[in-house]
Amino acid sequence: MTIPFQKYQGTGNDFVLIDQRTKKYLTRQDKDQIQHICDRRFGVGADGLILLETHEKYDFEMIYFNADGRESSMCGNGGRCMVAFAKYLGIIEDRTRFIAIDGPHEAFIKGEDWVSLKMIDVPEIEQGADYFILNTGSPHYVVFVEDIDDIDVVENGKAIRYSKRFREEGINVNFVERKKDGIIVATYERGVEDETLSCGTGVTAAAIAYQLKRSSQEETVTAIEAKGGQLSVKLTPDGKKGVKNVWLQGKATRTFSGEL
Repeated sequence: MTIPFQKYQGTGNDFVLIDQRTKKYLTRQDKDQIQHICDRRFGVGADGLILLETHEKYDFEMIYFNADGRESSMCGNGGRCMVAFAKYLGIIEDRTRFIAIDGPHEAFIKGEDWVSLKMIDVPEIEQGADYFILNTGSPHYVVFVEDIDDIDVVENGKAIRYSKRFREEGINVNFVERKKDGIIVATYERGVEDETLSCGTGVTAAAIAYQLKRSSQEETVTAIEAKGGQLSVKLTPDGKKGVKNVWLQGKATRTFSGEL
């Protein structure tokens, strides 16, 4: 069987995208095959694989798998890449509503590759002495550091991800450095089990934690520097201890197409 695919990236977070509207090439049970496709030495290579399928109530459905082949929680950069993919396929023009594992999402695209994706509201945030834990579609642990270049992201991220509390379900770990005009974020992703150049739900979590640290009750836009490029997060405090109207914004680019 031949499987046509497209490769997309959002600030270095890269994905294999497959259009399954008319033919089902892969299913949720194809864990080993999906893992093989995402392998950077023996497959195409990607941080994840995403299936685009039809849905009776939405423009499309997004089904996301981590590089380990397991279906996973929401991926922000993957969602933005899916929006660009849907426009490339002619499914949408400049606006869309689609469904993912964490529920419905709105998005709009400017030009060919600037995508703004509405994330879920975050009503509950656990705040410790030196950390934040929150779910932005995927679970995230956020810790602020003085100098991100001094942090071994993989070693320190793995220690938290595989700690007693998080070992079974896993958690993504974000290290955040504050700077004058925003933040710098480095993320260790579960499922990839490595540092990625960018993580959409991770930078969203970092921006929310940054908002809480500043104790601002105004709508804000945070400039975020990831190792794969620039993103921004727009959000509004909900007047309690959470946030609403959260938008993840940045480029999502098609890099190449191929056949498996």
